[in-house]
Amino acid sequence: MNQDWQTFLTARGATIAAEGTARFDGAPTDPACAVADLSHLGLIAVGGPEAVDFLQGQVSNDVREVSETHTQLSSHCSPKGRMLANFRLLRMEETIFLVLPRSQMDALLKRLRMFKLRANATIDDASDALVCCGIVGGCADAALAERFGSLPQGDNDMVRAGDAALIRVAGSVPRYLFVGPAADAKTLWEGAVTAGAAQAGPDLWALHDIRAGIPTVVPETADAFVPQMANMQLIDGVSFHKGCYTGQEVVARMQYLGKLKRRMYIAEVDTDTPPKPGEVLGAAGGSSGRGRGRVVDARASAPGHWGLLVVAEIAAAEGEGLQLGADGPMLELRAPAYGFGDAI
Repeated sequence: MNQDWQTFLTARGATIAAEGTARFDGAPTDPACAVADLSHLGLIAVGGPEAVDFLQGQVSNDVREVSETHTQLSSHCSPKGRMLANFRLLRMEETIFLVLPRSQMDALLKRLRMFKLRANATIDDASDALVCCGIVGGCADAALAERFGSLPQGDNDMVRAGDAALIRVAGSVPRYLFVGPAADAKTLWEGAVTAGAAQAGPDLWALHDIRAGIPTVVPETADAFVPQMANMQLIDGVSFHKGCYTGQEVVARMQYLGKLKRRMYIAEVDTDTPPKPGEVLGAAGGSSGRGRGRVVDARASAPGHWGLLVVAEIAAAEGEGLQLGADGPMLELRAPAYGFGDAI
């Protein structure tokens, strides 16, 4: 965590957890409007004359479409087409930033540097140079508009103010990702709180990602899902026209020749035991010994009540139903707001 940012959050009553994220004791679990510390996110900065060309051969989306006003979701896959990491790509001047969980940073940095070869590009960990925080709800819109001049209107759109960026993120309520210097983050945070925003940690942001059907790959789920299993093609996280990248043949074959047998659902469940990413799902009644799916992420929306994203067998999800583990509680499943489409 950026040290200046950590000092600021501590002064505002935060407890810094071992993983370097802020927690606010007594904060509401699901406030209507909040500003959230997102120090669990890291930044990989890819620069140099061949940065775009290099990334174009490594990620699932078309990097040429990333601009000063448009960001995109994307992923890096194994040769077998399974996501090793997914992230948001944004551009500031000549640098492309990948925003992803810090828990995924080392593995992705290692792979990108391994593939760089003679490309005229630089790959650096910029996680502590800039600060990430999120604004959920509309109470701070006026303060944000004053700081940035305007608000990004469409999902994945971005506006800039100096070295800071504000990105509109999909959701049922207005939601913005801020990336910028600590000084700007502090001004934004104070303005949001003055406008009525609650102070929150990363769990609130992750809960809204779940509600929006936006998956996050973590170490427990790395190399587990082809992008289409996690609905990445439905949230503009995959380009099928950009050309070759690692794993592209498998991803394209799934899209045009295969039949998708698993996809990602939003789920809810009542349990006192927190569901974990990578946890195996079973069919209703434990009718089969093999797993029928896996948890992508889970966050509490109330005591004992959890929102989840799960990748599951379509036949089981839309048939007998799914439960946590072999004998856990049943999941209440639904399609994400963007639907599933009929592409595959």
